Amino acid sequence: MTEEQELICVHSCQGWDLAQIFRSKLEAAGIPVLLKYDSASLVFGITVDSLGKVRIMVPQAYASEAEALLEVGEDLQEDGFDDAQEQNEVM
Repeated sequence: MTEEQELICVHSCQGWDLAQIFRSKLEAAGIPVLLKYDSASLVFGITVDSLGKVRIMVPQAYASEAEALLEVGEDLQEDGFDDAQEQNEVM
């Protein structure tokens, strides 16, 4: 990259694992991603309150496309993720 591009936070989520899923989705669509987080949350495994918060950053040119892609992911997170946890508890 010859010139610096401004990074925009398009989404934030709780926990490193979920952020990796969102990152993979964006990178599969050809969008460069940077995850911004507090390193203590990974070192100590704490994911409560703002300590486990991960911000998903993309170049400004990709922001609207990334937000649209992650909007679908938010629906899955709210609906499907909770169902998957309930199924694991039943087993």
